[in-house]
Amino acid sequence: MRSDDSITVIIGASTNPARYAYMAAERLHAANLEFIPVGIKQGVLFGKEILNLRDYPKIENVDTITLYMNPRNQEEWEDYILTLTPNRIIFNPGTENPSFMKKAEELAISIVPACTLTMLSLGHY
Repeated sequence: MRSDDSITVIIGASTNPARYAYMAAERLHAANLEFIPVGIKQGVLFGKEILNLRDYPKIENVDTITLYMNPRNQEEWEDYILTLTPNRIIFNPGTENPSFMKKAEELAISIVPACTLTMLSLGHY
């Protein structure tokens, strides 16, 4: 379980309500859980500006990264994601990437192949 001051970073954040990354932000917001959206496209999600992934934004106190980027697009950002030193990375359906998962595990980062939306719905976040 997470502490009250922990942060979730949404990698692949989107302002499109049909996208799962948007739905995750919406549920995190509704649950009063701190999140930082990071993506390629600009916009605002629930009062939070989407940080530009291309700027490799420095983010402190990262507990969880919830990943919404397919494995083909992850390679470019793997090193950056790992520098955020999260406690865990949630690989949502369609984002599972065995080589990236192995790199993270070697750094003692917990790997969670699961759906953030389901975890939040079940109270297992």
